[in-house]
Amino acid sequence: MNENKNWGKRLAYIGIPVVLAAVILRVVLYYFKSDGFSGISIMFPVLIIGTLLSALLMSGFFAAWVYQDCKKRKDDGILWAIIVFITTPFIGLLVYFLRRSEVKRVCTACGHPVSLKANYCEECGSKIENKEDFTNMNNQRTHHIRFIITGAVCMVLMITCLTGFIVKAAAGSGINSDAASNEKVWNMGSIRMNYESYVNGVWKLDFKSASDGFVAEEKMTIQNAGSDCLYADISCGTIPEDASLTLYLVQGDRVKTFDVTNLSEPLSYPLADFENGKLYVRLLIEGVGDTVSVIDIH
Repeated sequence: MNENKNWGKRLAYIGIPVVLAAVILRVVLYYFKSDGFSGISIMFPVLIIGTLLSALLMSGFFAAWVYQDCKKRKDDGILWAIIVFITTPFIGLLVYFLRRSEVKRVCTACGHPVSLKANYCEECGSKIENKEDFTNMNNQRTHHIRFIITGAVCMVLMITCLTGFIVKAAAGSGINSDAASNEKVWNMGSIRMNYESYVNGVWKLDFKSASDGFVAEEKMTIQNAGSDCLYADISCGTIPEDASLTLYLVQGDRVKTFDVTNLSEPLSYPLADFENGKLYVRLLIEGVGDTVSVIDIH
């Protein structure tokens, strides 16, 4: 039994830091992959990180309270703490309160755990005096209240950060959505994709539909502006009335656009007007669907 408890403690001590490290690593990798947080207000990553950290701390504090409560009830505290932490307190605490064991005392005659309400031990039949236990049970205060208070504070912080993020996102403030901008474009809409990849300088995008104004982008590289050309093979299977698909090439102040809604043949465009280096290649989607595109520079 002690071995199982020690194993559970080791799992908790290792697992929780691993989860925190994984979240931080995910944010760091996304930061470098996305050229930092170009094109977005610093408040957005702050609110996202605040929401995640508050949620993790909230789960941790409530799991710590459950662990202590289980010890009081002679139950498997490590198991329930892990369940509460993984399933979030909202679900984990509900399940725990529905399933938690009753607080028991030990029979002085045989040592068997007995309910505080029992008059006789179910193991040996000895009579049990309950007056003192009932008095203590009625007068006892909630144990480890600091875990509950701190968990509740973290919950308020999480809700505050999440609400702030939703409000700012809905207002569109601090988010770059301009397809002609030399910063990363952030979309608040959605796209239904079948496939997207960028391998060996070839950007392939296959999508079913997207919200109006959605901008799909890839940062490509011009090796030799004097001889390189951009090739775009794009076909739109569904083109409702007034729908369009526009290709943007953006580098600094240089912006070139092409209407690629109804290409009769692949587009080939010399890049002599641009310079060697990074080039934003974007597709501004306005109502078209069932689209397949292959874009590369060579």
